[in-house]
Amino acid sequence: MRAVIQRVSEAFVEIEGKKVAEIKHGMLILLGIEEADNSDDIEWLSAKISKLRIFNDEEGVMNKSVVDIDGEIIVVSQFTLHASTKKGNRPSYIYAAKPEIAVPLYEQFKTQLSKDAARDVQSGEFGAMMNVGLVNDGPVTIIIDTKNMQ
Repeated sequence: MRAVIQRVSEAFVEIEGKKVAEIKHGMLILLGIEEADNSDDIEWLSAKISKLRIFNDEEGVMNKSVVDIDGEIIVVSQFTLHASTKKGNRPSYIYAAKPEIAVPLYEQFKTQLSKDAARDVQSGEFGAMMNVGLVNDGPVTIIIDTKNMQ
């Protein structure tokens, strides 16, 4: 499981011209799921993200989590995070999980993150063509891959 976490001052997800998610200060998380991912990946990644200290404290040091600042969260599924570009110029997505595996894991991740962060988690729609807008605050962008958890 691979996540791109962006600290944002605002973000939104639009589907067919309609906003389905919108936040102010918080995190926009792009989530890619592989065939080999499971509930262990979800639990580890959710705990890591909810405690990730990427928000400034009173002295301007990144020392607070999204929970500490009472921030908001949007999660967007993005299979292209598992693109393989080793050969040629057209990315291959053979490592990205098929919907029958990815959808339940995506839903489980959102539920777990909501529990770990003790807040509602907004989201895009799995498999939909989405427009995602954000103002990256900092900019701060962190990439976490559960295959590197040890």
